[in-house]
Amino acid sequence: MALLKGITAVALLAARAAATIYYAGVAESSGEFGAWSATSTVGTGLPGRFGVDYAFIEKSAVDVFVDQNKVNLFRVAFLLERMCPLDYGLGAKFNETHYDYFADAVNYITKTKGAYCILDPHNYMRYNDPSQQPMTGSVIGNTADLKAATTAQFGEFWGELAGRFKDNEKVIFGLMNEPHDMETSLVLANNQAAVDAIRKAGANQLILAPGNSWTGGHSFTQSWEGYSPSSSEALLNLKDPMSNTAIDIHEYLDVDYSGSHTACNQSGPANLAAVTAWLKENSLKAMITEFGGSNGTQCAGYISDLLQYMDDNEEYIGWTAWAAGPFWGPNSPCCTDSKQWGSLEPGSKASDGSPGLYDTVWLKVMQAFVPKSLQWEGISSVKGGVLSAKGS
Repeated sequence: MALLKGITAVALLAARAAATIYYAGVAESSGEFGAWSATSTVGTGLPGRFGVDYAFIEKSAVDVFVDQNKVNLFRVAFLLERMCPLDYGLGAKFNETHYDYFADAVNYITKTKGAYCILDPHNYMRYNDPSQQPMTGSVIGNTADLKAATTAQFGEFWGELAGRFKDNEKVIFGLMNEPHDMETSLVLANNQAAVDAIRKAGANQLILAPGNSWTGGHSFTQSWEGYSPSSSEALLNLKDPMSNTAIDIHEYLDVDYSGSHTACNQSGPANLAAVTAWLKENSLKAMITEFGGSNGTQCAGYISDLLQYMDDNEEYIGWTAWAAGPFWGPNSPCCTDSKQWGSLEPGSKASDGSPGLYDTVWLKVMQAFVPKSLQWEGISSVKGGVLSAKGS
């Protein structure tokens, strides 16, 4: 028994030595705000008033995360319907005013602060009606829906956006937030069209490709009617001539994996075991770009276990916690059945004026897992770049 324990300890130390988290930070959620309609009225909040209905980042909060918390990654959400208004349709023609607002946020993160930025079309692989996201809108590429944008149009959009950022090494292309309720072969087709267009545009940066079923890690290797084949089976067929694509995974810790409940009761390590084995078997890398939990002490262990698991398994190259962003106010991105506890935004307050999730979850739980050395130089990559500590 003593010998077995010794071997196990050596194996764990070796695994930790091999593992590398190159990127760590937060999801910036507010750019997708302002389009909700209780009556599902198409076009509500579009294009919306920047700074009133939606925003991308608060620059002073980004300063805190980079300068004090030493993170190097932000995932910035936006709506396709604002970048490509309904009058234009999805494609290469942009609302330039809206694009400029978005580019300003990206450039502040990458050029001013020297961090990396995931571009996040927060559309659930849908376009034309975000009035009750995540359920409204036509599935991109669904040929049975005459209102749906085509797979080719999705590729055109990504070719245009990537072309505009191809010289910014610190950009990461997150192809789509949480595709769901569609055949996985269509997720693959849309992903492939985007990858092809990005590379044709001359952009060589890291791409993050989602699976089906909300790109949940716990279900990535599973298939069932309406979700066939499995995300793992389909995405093995995704081709990138630059070999610089990682798998985009979300993993929440509550009863239905939605992140909408106060209680944490799902083991991240146990639920990620199958997809991690698949990544290892196929020499693939992944990022977990959404995860989180409430500020109760009961959730702290679940969040810590998930972060430690990523640290211990070299298949994971980075993470962004859900969520910061200037428009959350006292609302809690972690759990809609809770009182309003605030968000991961620095300075966030709960509705009763007590500290928000930045203080209770980020500082108390997540901060300890931000590696001392992260990638601060070089093109975004599955292999990382120059690892260094961020100076004071």
